[in-house]
Amino acid sequence: MRAPVSGPAATTPLPPGYAAPPHQPPPGQVSPHQLPPGQFGPPHPALPGPPPVGSVPVPPRRRRAVLVASVVLAVTLLLCLAGGVSAFLVVRNLDAGEGAADPVAAVDGFLKAVYTEQNAEKAASLVCSEARDTERIESKIQEVADYAETYADPRFRWTQPQLDEQDAERAVVSTTLTVLTADERTTEQQLRFIVVEKTGWWVCDVI
Repeated sequence: MRAPVSGPAATTPLPPGYAAPPHQPPPGQVSPHQLPPGQFGPPHPALPGPPPVGSVPVPPRRRRAVLVASVVLAVTLLLCLAGGVSAFLVVRNLDAGEGAADPVAAVDGFLKAVYTEQNAEKAASLVCSEARDTERIESKIQEVADYAETYADPRFRWTQPQLDEQDAERAVVSTTLTVLTADERTTEQQLRFIVVEKTGWWVCDVI
């Protein structure tokens, strides 16, 4: 009888169907203590790398300066236009004249008198008595005239006034007012006018 040989015990293969020892992970999974070759520690999700150079273009300083100037111009003009058109529509005087033939004609004539002809008397003749203030109309028209000294050749345009609603005594007319300058700056504003009928149609408010 041969004596037992000293040394590490030989590994005995498990018979078919025999369950793996508890410390072994199920097939297809890696034990925390048994990582694939070359891998240290548990896997981590990949972190996004830095964006490639040139993927976010830096706008030129000149364009940025022009944009800032345009925004400032737009804000300035819109404040003047929004506040100015309605500022002089306050209570003053009595009706004089016959008004316009229809609501659209009243609004179009009013805009022409203020922004194209810069004629305070004509503009006042299209404003209802409850909202007429000659001094404020003259002040607004002077502001429009002063734009030429501040901006390069400002021009005022508006879309054809549209009749949004109307009954026998009141109408709502809308248009888009645009200001353009010679150096290609532009800004626009939506305007809605309340027009009333009393011996003709009169501009009475801006909403």
